Amino acid sequence: MGSVEAGPRVVAILSVVESCRRMGIPVRQYLLSVLPGMGDRKVSEVAELTPTAWWRGQQA
Repeated sequence: MGSVEAGPRVVAILSVVESCRRMGIPVRQYLLSVLPGMGDRKVSEVAELTPTAWWRGQQA
Protein backbone atom coordinates (compact mmCIF):
# COMPACT_ATOMS: atom_id res chain seq x y z
CA MET A 1 0.00 0.00 0.00
CA GLY A 2 2.98 2.27 0.31
CA SER A 3 2.34 3.82 3.70
CA VAL A 4 0.37 3.49 6.91
CA GLU A 5 -1.79 6.44 5.84
CA ALA A 6 -2.85 4.64 2.66
CA GLY A 7 -4.45 1.72 4.51
CA PRO A 8 -7.72 3.43 5.50
CA ARG A 9 -8.13 4.86 2.01
CA VAL A 10 -7.67 1.48 0.38
CA VAL A 11 -10.14 -0.09 2.78
CA ALA A 12 -12.71 2.61 1.98
CA ILE A 13 -12.35 2.06 -1.76
CA LEU A 14 -12.59 -1.71 -1.42
CA SER A 15 -15.66 -1.33 0.77
CA VAL A 16 -17.43 0.71 -1.91
CA VAL A 17 -16.44 -1.76 -4.64
CA GLU A 18 -17.63 -4.74 -2.59
CA SER A 19 -20.92 -2.99 -1.78
CA CYS A 20 -21.49 -2.50 -5.51
CA ARG A 21 -20.72 -6.13 -6.24
CA ARG A 22 -23.07 -7.40 -3.52
CA MET A 23 -25.87 -5.23 -4.90
CA GLY A 24 -25.21 -6.16 -8.51
CA ILE A 25 -24.25 -2.59 -9.41
CA PRO A 26 -21.74 -2.32 -12.25
CA VAL A 27 -18.70 -0.95 -10.40
CA ARG A 28 -17.33 0.89 -13.41
CA GLN A 29 -20.68 2.57 -14.11
CA TYR A 30 -21.01 3.64 -10.48
CA LEU A 31 -17.50 5.06 -10.25
CA LEU A 32 -17.80 6.88 -13.59
CA SER A 33 -21.00 8.44 -12.33
CA VAL A 34 -19.94 9.57 -8.86
CA LEU A 35 -16.23 10.39 -9.13
CA PRO A 36 -16.28 13.31 -11.59
CA GLY A 37 -16.73 16.50 -9.63
CA MET A 38 -16.35 14.74 -6.27
CA GLY A 39 -13.99 17.45 -5.03
CA ASP A 40 -16.63 20.11 -5.64
CA ARG A 41 -19.38 18.41 -3.64
CA LYS A 42 -20.47 19.41 -0.16
CA VAL A 43 -20.02 16.99 2.72
CA SER A 44 -23.81 16.97 3.12
CA GLU A 45 -24.13 15.46 -0.38
CA VAL A 46 -21.94 12.44 0.30
CA ALA A 47 -24.82 10.32 1.62
CA GLU A 48 -26.47 10.62 -1.80
CA LEU A 49 -23.42 9.00 -3.41
CA THR A 50 -23.33 5.73 -1.50
CA PRO A 51 -23.91 2.72 -3.75
CA THR A 52 -27.35 2.11 -2.20
CA ALA A 53 -28.55 5.71 -2.61
CA TRP A 54 -27.05 6.00 -6.07
CA TRP A 55 -28.76 2.78 -7.20
CA ARG A 56 -32.13 3.96 -5.90
CA GLY A 57 -31.69 7.16 -7.89
CA GLN A 58 -30.93 5.14 -11.03
CA GLN A 59 -34.11 3.10 -10.61
CA ALA A 60 -36.36 6.17 -10.30
